[in-house]
Amino acid sequence: MKIVETDNFGGDYPDEKFLPIPDLLTRKDCEEICEIINNTLNLHATYPRYWKVVDDNYKLQPGFTP
Repeated sequence: MKIVETDNFGGDYPDEKFLPIPDLLTRKDCEEICEIINNTLNLHATYPRYWKVVDDNYKLQPGFTP
């Protein structure tokens, strides 16, 4: 499992990044980490980033490049 920081508004160019976490964490651990981050940082609906749990083979979506 991995945790990804992504666009909270579902944009076309989310500029995703993996959160550096130990590989030994379970899905439940990762979900709890995401919940803590999202609940703490997303105090307002306008916060631009969101954290989610993905499988190990997940491909990051790039940011906008002109």
